[in-house]
Amino acid sequence: MEDVLDVYAQPYDAQHPLVCMDETSKQLLGDVREPLPLEPGQPVRFDSEYERHGVNNLFLAFAPLSAWRHVTVTDRRTRLDWAQFVKDLVDVQFPTAASITLVMDNLNTHTTASLYEAFEPAEALRIARKLHIHYTPKHGSWLNMAEIEFSALSRQCLNRRITDTDTLKREVNAWVTARNTHRTSVNWRFTTDDARIKLKHLYPKLQS
Repeated sequence: MEDVLDVYAQPYDAQHPLVCMDETSKQLLGDVREPLPLEPGQPVRFDSEYERHGVNNLFLAFAPLSAWRHVTVTDRRTRLDWAQFVKDLVDVQFPTAASITLVMDNLNTHTTASLYEAFEPAEALRIARKLHIHYTPKHGSWLNMAEIEFSALSRQCLNRRITDTDTLKREVNAWVTARNTHRTSVNWRFTTDDARIKLKHLYPKLQS
């Protein structure tokens, strides 16, 4: 926990950007019957019955110190998908950075071993050398600021039926563009000193 909080306390450095990464899924649902349109005194009404159209995965990267985020929609959430997302971070999103400080949780796909499954060894090593990875502790994923962004995405974009992947990508891209344009960020105030007071029960008790 203190490792992640220490990372969050570091000043902005364009050559070594801080990026929080997380992923979630979105079930694609279609209407069986046409929704009833908006009327005076009545909201749009949807039938409770729906059709399942599969599930998409969303990878989200959030750089809080530059008020920037990026979301990629994929069909799956395998090691290869994670590796491709990270390669995009290194080569496309932050091509001039000397390294990326990457905060994420301990999913079994979130390891440099995934890079070696996706790419030739020399390429996997090149990407891995660009990453300084910091994992949130078990049951401590709330420390990942990307979760805050996903919460906003869920409330503002994903809390309704979306039928297909193309629509999901279009809606998510519009959300990302709006938040990046407005430079929306997170005012993180929880520090290591706060943790040692408020979460004192989580620390080992030294024997006197």
